[in-house]
Amino acid sequence: MQNIRSSTPSRVLAFLAGVLIVKVTVGIVLKYRDYLPPDFESDFLRGRESYFSGPYHWAFYIHIASGPIALLLGLILISEQFRLRFPKWHRSLGRIQALGVLFLVAPSGLWMAFHAEAGPIAVLGFAALAVVTGTCVALGWRSAVKRRFADHRRWMWRCFLLLCSAVVLRLIVGLATVTGLQSEWLDPLIAWASWLLPLLAYELSGTANRHFRRMFIPTTSPNS
Repeated sequence: MQNIRSSTPSRVLAFLAGVLIVKVTVGIVLKYRDYLPPDFESDFLRGRESYFSGPYHWAFYIHIASGPIALLLGLILISEQFRLRFPKWHRSLGRIQALGVLFLVAPSGLWMAFHAEAGPIAVLGFAALAVVTGTCVALGWRSAVKRRFADHRRWMWRCFLLLCSAVVLRLIVGLATVTGLQSEWLDPLIAWASWLLPLLAYELSGTANRHFRRMFIPTTSPNS
């Protein structure tokens, strides 16, 4: 009974987080009407007309097509219930996810990063995000192939949180707009904070959980 009660708040929070991710993702996709055809008066495309027709054009459309799919697939794949009930589907969708992130989301994001409007610090932030995301999914795939499933889950959780940077970025921007916080350093900061903060929270929570287990959960002696 205690385990059921302790897990209920976590499930509620996970459900609410999932609803928020879906809501923001749908909002992102609804704005695609500004991109088909490209409206260079829209917020994101303003000022990009001079280089949009080159390789950036392909990176942009690949990214906006593959990004939401990867995010929603990730939301399914991190579910323990889905993994346990549908292991074959988990493996199949996991392969699609890994290929999509490694060969579509990360490379297109890296190319787009070099055209970030907020300056060189933002360029480095978004480029690092693309590289780290590709690295995490590659290491997650390798761990699964080697049947190191605990490592696989950790790497794929990191990958999912990095994909959620698109959601976190918009939440930070929305909060800054509501509070009237405007500064020239804000956009470069968001380029890093949108993915470093979720990743740092995940790493710290894992460390705290391990310390908690060592302190309060007694280990069984092999001689007992």
